[in-house]
Amino acid sequence: MTERNGAPADAGPAAESTRHPVEGTPARKRVAIGSSIGATIETYDFIGFGVAAALYFNTVFFPADDPLSGTLLSFATLGVGFAVRPLGGIIGGYLGDRIGRKPVLVGSLLLMGIATVLIGLLPTYQQVGVWAGVLLVVVRVVQGLAFGAEWGGAILMTFEHAPWRRRGLYTGITQAGFPVGLLLANVAFLVSVPLGDQWAWRVPFLLSAVLIAVGIVIRLKVEESPEFEELKSEGEVSKNPLLEVVRDDWRNILRAFFLRMTETAGYAVTITFVVSYLTSEDISDRTTTLTATMIAAAIGIAATVFWGSLTDRVGRRPVYLVGTAITALWGVPLFLLVNTGTALAIVAAFVVSYAVCQNMLAGVQGAWFSELFAARTRTTGASLAYQLSAVVSGFTPLIATALFAGFGWIGPALLITFYGVCGVAATLLTRETWGPAEKAAVDELARTDAPRAPASPVTAS
Repeated sequence: MTERNGAPADAGPAAESTRHPVEGTPARKRVAIGSSIGATIETYDFIGFGVAAALYFNTVFFPADDPLSGTLLSFATLGVGFAVRPLGGIIGGYLGDRIGRKPVLVGSLLLMGIATVLIGLLPTYQQVGVWAGVLLVVVRVVQGLAFGAEWGGAILMTFEHAPWRRRGLYTGITQAGFPVGLLLANVAFLVSVPLGDQWAWRVPFLLSAVLIAVGIVIRLKVEESPEFEELKSEGEVSKNPLLEVVRDDWRNILRAFFLRMTETAGYAVTITFVVSYLTSEDISDRTTTLTATMIAAAIGIAATVFWGSLTDRVGRRPVYLVGTAITALWGVPLFLLVNTGTALAIVAAFVVSYAVCQNMLAGVQGAWFSELFAARTRTTGASLAYQLSAVVSGFTPLIATALFAGFGWIGPALLITFYGVCGVAATLLTRETWGPAEKAAVDELARTDAPRAPASPVTAS
């Protein structure tokens, strides 16, 4: 067994030295807010595509004479962006562990901004025929690469600046940027409805240029991760973080993949597919559907932070277990609610789907996934696990549409249950990283007023 930083190489990230004070760095709040704002902007861009795909793209970029085929092609294009996210996660994670977290944050945001503005300028199927769909796919690929690189850098910057006892809260703040982005995207599409079908989908993408400019300025002022800076000064930066994490930590990658799949694939059915389902089946109009999504997203901002902070008190695994169990039970009740067609029932369905099923899981992931991997390969490991699940979730609306065509609404409902069961199993198989022993060790370090912790309190199992 080889040694690394004084700890067995196979003992996991928990045994490695932790390279910042127990109470976090002076920049901890600024970094969390800056990362959250960047996550908001990138989510606005990426999720905005999902809203447009559900409401407009089936006829804008594909033949309008076959609505079902247009919907399938639209969701397939949506899925392409998710499919390339693992590659973006690998590239962003590799660069984050090799050259630093900050350059990846700035670069991914700039790339996403350029691609999103270009979507708003694309010609339609009526103008250039099949080339419209081809161009849409190309730009969507660029979006997917940028978004894949985004998460690991943003979360790791926040995690590595945060106080030990409140890592769940701080990473929850960054994760809350995603419901903010969802809210802004839906507001933009709702406000643009009166502009007519030609501009209703273009304006939200063009508006992202303003957000990107603001985000770049903010991210340029964010300090680099103290843990990466010390790794670099000690000459401990991994030469090949991808190879290292796959070789030494593949089990955690696999566990985190299934944990994340429940959240992101569940969202793809309960939100993305349901938005299209309500519109295509004439159960609800676009305004009611978008309003329900906005209400859920607004509640989800606070919910994500709450769930993250709750893990600092009760642990990561208990919160995640409850969230996955609720997801497993939610499929049939969700469709029974929305099928009533009443606005109140639709709002309630979206709130449970998003603020509970999705946000309860997302609020935990930032801290839990980061604690599963070593500092020298943390960005690569967490990003790879997080983004690999996007391959499944990206094509889930397509799968849900096919199941609906064959079996009616019970098909997508049972798909939600399947994802929830996978999440319950993965939660039970993943170790707790913030239990009583870890909290006691951190409290002891704080009592001794040690400026830096000699070793992580988290123990590998």
